[in-house]
Amino acid sequence: MGWTDDILGPGFEAYRYESQAPAGGVRRATLVRYRSGGRSPGHSTAVLFLHGWSDYFFNTELAGFWDAQGYDFYALDLHNHGRNIEPGVTAGYVADLADYDAEIGWAIETVQEDRDAAAPAGVILMGHSTGGLIAALWASRHPGRLDGLILDSPWLEMHGGALVRRVAQALLAPAASIRPEAVLRLPQRGFYFRSISDSADGEWALDQKLRPPFAFPVRVGWLRAVFAGHAAVARGLGLEIPVLVLISSGSSTGMVWNESMRRSDAVLDVRLIGLRAMSLGKTVTIERIDGALHDVFLSAPNVRGDAYARVARWMKRFLQ
Repeated sequence: MGWTDDILGPGFEAYRYESQAPAGGVRRATLVRYRSGGRSPGHSTAVLFLHGWSDYFFNTELAGFWDAQGYDFYALDLHNHGRNIEPGVTAGYVADLADYDAEIGWAIETVQEDRDAAAPAGVILMGHSTGGLIAALWASRHPGRLDGLILDSPWLEMHGGALVRRVAQALLAPAASIRPEAVLRLPQRGFYFRSISDSADGEWALDQKLRPPFAFPVRVGWLRAVFAGHAAVARGLGLEIPVLVLISSGSSTGMVWNESMRRSDAVLDVRLIGLRAMSLGKTVTIERIDGALHDVFLSAPNVRGDAYARVARWMKRFLQ
């Protein structure tokens, strides 16, 4: 165990975490850190990033942004995702989003131990999509552990809103109790992948074994866990820390590709996410980014440049 060279190359190192699953077996997560020029840690605050569902950490530009801003950067590949996918693993599956709590807690403790002991042990948690939902729920269950929360297109509610979600929950309940890993037969849409991958119309080099063109199979137990997270957000999380939510200014969903998917969120209803974000806490800032994709920081260079500038401005106002 310990830090080893990461798949992203120079400047990136990985640390594997293992824990026992309640039903037996081992859960594995992987913490990635960035060290520009091989320097030692010691910035005043660290950022820990959580990827979305069917995803992994690969955005080296994001790491460089935080390093340039004066923050130590780390990212966590959650269990059953990315660097942790191996034979016998049910990719992307979790029965309860709280099952990620232990590895996130370990990652934060490791980040704090990894840095200069003389520096304040501040941590900002950052999450994208489902990782944003997981991050918000973790923050609510662990008050006092974070300095701030940054959410990149967080999946805070399903399409159609609370009424549709409650109906879907009721329909899923019997199957989720009996066969939680049963797969729902849903249409596959690779439009978002098409918009970001350099193997299609995007600019990002993606390992398709770690981030497949189509999402992982949707299993009823996993969807029940997500719905439970949505319900918790709808009730209100009451976060005391400052929260920044970045979303695209528009959505473009559907079963047929259209060119607007190159400059909008092709996964979530951003109007609904913006409304639900106000339930997160007492100090919530929402930034709507024109032309942004579902992952704001994978958008066109000028668009993500706008997003980075807004993050820097928010940091100066709330966390410096």
